[in-house]
Amino acid sequence: MTHGFRAAAVILMAAFIAVSAFTQATGASIYRSKCAMCHGADGLAMTPMAKSMKELSFKDPAMLKASDARFFASTKFGINKMPGYSTRLTDQEIKDVIAFIRTLQK
Repeated sequence: MTHGFRAAAVILMAAFIAVSAFTQATGASIYRSKCAMCHGADGLAMTPMAKSMKELSFKDPAMLKASDARFFASTKFGINKMPGYSTRLTDQEIKDVIAFIRTLQK
């Protein structure tokens, strides 16, 4: 019985890692195609577009404190000069991008 429990735990952990890796890859791909042109590939907002719009780096303390809900709303509905992506990205895709952005903040 213990052996079966351990096997199930290992399988669940492997599935979790695989899903996390897939989400990160999907988020990274979407970020590169929709976000990097303004926010920069590294999220530091050093692109000409980010500078002209006075965008903050994702590593800025205010951005580090921002909740996922705030990122979600900003991405879905737009904020300041950034357009909303409600018609171009699904809610899950937006969540995947946010998960990727969190990796840029490390």
